[in-house]
Amino acid sequence: MFWLVLAGMGIATARNMRFVSKTLFPLGAVAGLIVALAGVMALPMVPEAVTLPLGLPGLPFHLRIDALSAVFLLLLGIASTGVSVYSAGYFREGSGTAPGLLCLQYHVYLASMAVVLVADDAYTFMVAWETMAMSSYFLVTTDHLIPEIRRAGFLYLLIAHIGALGILLSFGVLQGSLGGAASVVHGGDIGDYTFAAMRELPRTEFWSTVAFLLALLGFGAKAGMIPLHVWLPDAHPAAPSPVSALMSGVMLKTAIYGLLRVTFDLVHLQLWWWGVLVLALGLATALFGVIFSAVQNDMKRLLAYSSIENIGLILVAIGLAITFQAYKMGALAALALTAALYHCLNHACFKSLLFLVTGSVLHATHERSLGKLGGLIHRMPWVAWLGLVGALAIAGLPPLNGFVSEWLLLQAFLFTPGLPHPYLNMLIPAAAAALALAAALAGYVMVKFYGVVFLGQPREESLAKANDAGSWERAGLIWLALWCALLGLFPLQIIGLTDNVTLALTGAAIAPAGTGASWLFLAPVNPDRASYSPVLFFVVIVAVVLITIVAVRRVYHGRLRRADAWDCGFPLQTSRMQDTAEGFGQPVRQVFEPFFRMQRKLPSPFDTAPHYEVSVEDYFWYWLYLPIARVTEWIAGVVGRLQRGRISVYLGYSFVTLLALLFLVRT
Repeated sequence: MFWLVLAGMGIATARNMRFVSKTLFPLGAVAGLIVALAGVMALPMVPEAVTLPLGLPGLPFHLRIDALSAVFLLLLGIASTGVSVYSAGYFREGSGTAPGLLCLQYHVYLASMAVVLVADDAYTFMVAWETMAMSSYFLVTTDHLIPEIRRAGFLYLLIAHIGALGILLSFGVLQGSLGGAASVVHGGDIGDYTFAAMRELPRTEFWSTVAFLLALLGFGAKAGMIPLHVWLPDAHPAAPSPVSALMSGVMLKTAIYGLLRVTFDLVHLQLWWWGVLVLALGLATALFGVIFSAVQNDMKRLLAYSSIENIGLILVAIGLAITFQAYKMGALAALALTAALYHCLNHACFKSLLFLVTGSVLHATHERSLGKLGGLIHRMPWVAWLGLVGALAIAGLPPLNGFVSEWLLLQAFLFTPGLPHPYLNMLIPAAAAALALAAALAGYVMVKFYGVVFLGQPREESLAKANDAGSWERAGLIWLALWCALLGLFPLQIIGLTDNVTLALTGAAIAPAGTGASWLFLAPVNPDRASYSPVLFFVVIVAVVLITIVAVRRVYHGRLRRADAWDCGFPLQTSRMQDTAEGFGQPVRQVFEPFFRMQRKLPSPFDTAPHYEVSVEDYFWYWLYLPIARVTEWIAGVVGRLQRGRISVYLGYSFVTLLALLFLVRT
């Protein structure tokens, strides 16, 4: 692949920063465009497979591209193009790693994600999956001299390997759940662990459930599903901003791809309680992510928790699709699955855009804390206005892309007919209410993020020296902002492409209903019940703005006067009078206080320089991970005592083991 060639060229010019940034990264963007075009062209085509003369004896690499992998290749291509163009201006000094080595890791990372999406056997998939994990680990620890970054990288790698173990076991169950009876399939030639063989193997409900649960564990760990999310809020801030953009925008979606591949393609059945489980985990993940995002004071941690929230929304849609498919409601399953796929595309665009915005802010100010920013719209207008597009999109405001997928998901909830199970009929309205709460809080988070960073007055004097993004960075931001607009204005065209996926996985599509009265209207269920026209919505917004401007200039011309805003009797306004990030998140912190583990440091009345501090921590870390770490450390200590380093002790262990084995054989 072209990305691997670029990786080799990078390591060959390890110290040439200019060549790496101004030549290899732009060429990586060209490769991203090619991948996106390949995905679009493959969507309506018959699946194509190829076997490469690579791998191990008897285990060659099998590759296959179908509609599902094509959608995610399109996602990878769009996001990697913008991020690679941006990286050409972002990586100036190597950021702690030699430029060529950074180029190697970056392009191997992109290539491994592409191979994950087209792998057609468990061996190729796991090789690409582990390559993706290792290359992303090295990218996360780019500034490896900082202890906190090394810690974040270790935690990420640990959770990644736990998830990989779950995926490997899931493939093992899918391949060998019938034992020797499975050899009948394909004339006994099933030892290559191909997905084609897994599709044809008959499987009991028990082993299908085991495979699904293992896949949910493995892919959920990579996606950031609670309680396997703890790596994500640390890894995203530790990584360089372009890497954070790829991790959040693309890598998390490879986990969604894997879950869809196993659940709807490799497993022969879907059970209703699988859907309920995924739906419940998705709602918990979405609410957890958005609540913690609202109280963060670090830009990148705020966006990292927001990624957890969006992954939760995607899991909610997948859970609905599984439930509907289990009850043979193909049209509604297709609608929910379309919402999941559309939100994957949307999140790849607006979250990548926002992480790149934080990268420009970091370069210009060297600050990541919201409490030390503000007023940057005057110093960084390009970044501010393009960042506004991403903030509005992720907040779910029309006519941008975030609204479309959330609206489709809400339609799947609202137009659900009476399900055969009475408890599900009670769960669906409650889940819809929780979804609405998460969407509202997401808007609140974006008001905090954008308002504190770009509006108001600068909170530090050094911000006056901030400079706007360079030309390469602007080009990357514009590319992603443009896709936020296109995905929002032309949803029917995108749904026409994703219908190839829903037809393959659920046997139904929403295009016949989605066309509505004309190409302008999106009506996923029935045009008489609900429809949405983003183009008309956009035209109305533009018309209202223009009419307002004309009315102000013509009707009120000469009758206006400008004056300073009322300052509550304080003529000397400073940045200290603005609402802080802590103050903005205080209502959420108080309402949802039981969800947080808060540590407060209160000043004494006699302090000459009083200082108040509150830290918000995750209960999962203290309830789940620290106890596991303590038990692991204890076991390691016990095993360490056995390693005395003396040959006589080891011979004694061998002698005792031999006696025990002889005793067992005799009895």
